Amino acid sequence: MDGVDFPAGTPCWVDTWQPDPRAAMQFYGPLLGWSFDEPVSLGDGLEGEYFTARLAGRRVAGIGQGPPSSPAVWSTYVRVGDVDEALGSAEAAGGSRLLGPLNVGSDGRLGLLTDATGVPFGVWEAGARIGAERIGEPGAWAMSSLHSTDLERAQAFYGGLFGWELEPATEAPFRQWRLSGQVVAVATGTDGVSVPAHWSVNFAVRDPDAVVDQAAALGGAVLMAPFDTPGFRNAVIADPQGGVIAVSARTQGRV
Repeated sequence: MDGVDFPAGTPCWVDTWQPDPRAAMQFYGPLLGWSFDEPVSLGDGLEGEYFTARLAGRRVAGIGQGPPSSPAVWSTYVRVGDVDEALGSAEAAGGSRLLGPLNVGSDGRLGLLTDATGVPFGVWEAGARIGAERIGEPGAWAMSSLHSTDLERAQAFYGGLFGWELEPATEAPFRQWRLSGQVVAVATGTDGVSVPAHWSVNFAVRDPDAVVDQAAALGGAVLMAPFDTPGFRNAVIADPQGGVIAVSARTQGRV
């Protein structure tokens, strides 16, 4: 999907912060079919570069230089009108500021923080770029999911900050988060031990089994071998520096 619109309060972008961004590019480029823009400086006294990944010429994700001694992580960003205001509101609601605001060239400004349960995520104030320009197609970000040890507290935090409403619990493992009736993310409970609390990032692919094989050939690791859920074939992999993504393909209801 080109020309994606992301209203305020909607997850709009994903990126990974890596010890070696250029090594990460060598993994994700062939794995997901990405090319990369020339790097921009993170500014604000931080060292390192930030690369925008493109799929068929459209922006889909970012790869940046992580802070010293930090592990590789993937982050999901929610669009806000003002990063400073969002960070302040999040702190008042029990979150903690990790980084920012940071300028990303002329594209916009970002902040990294934790929610009231300690799970990291990001906020994005659009400049020249609103967010991802292709979503939900092979090689592009499809959805982000909160794995939380306290969904009730998470609902209070994200509901107060962005206006999200979490659907009632059912027998399904995941619950949908909605904003103005539209699904913006999903959530599931975790004990924090078998699966750490985190925001997971899912990319659409054509063939998860083939992607798993390619990831291993590129030096990555298979954390969850391909498995089926209603309507989808899925897998979870780690890049060579430890960043984790899920991949999935529809098996039913193709359009």
